[in-house]
Amino acid sequence: MHIRKKMVSAHLSKELRAKLGTARRSMILRKGDKVKVARGEKRGHIGKVLEVDLKSMKAYVEGLVKRNAKGIEKLIPIDPSNLLIVDGDFSKDRQEMIQRSKKPESKK
Repeated sequence: MHIRKKMVSAHLSKELRAKLGTARRSMILRKGDKVKVARGEKRGHIGKVLEVDLKSMKAYVEGLVKRNAKGIEKLIPIDPSNLLIVDGDFSKDRQEMIQRSKKPESKK
């Protein structure tokens, strides 16, 4: 499972990369991250990650639902590669990852 966790990562938006000052392009997806759907029918939808399923390597985003035959709404599983992290909790361990990949200062 610790190996699968690394596989469930999504790109960081350009604005977030600039705000964090990192050269890192992607990060492990977590519950609570604010994401934007980049590909597929639901392109452009922004919502919070409700669940990250490591077994199927899919993420479930708030507001992305479909109705089944009985009329019950179910969350749609989304592949993390189709998501863009817009905002999230960058606490201790994530902050350490960002520090390791700081953008080099331009020489002027």
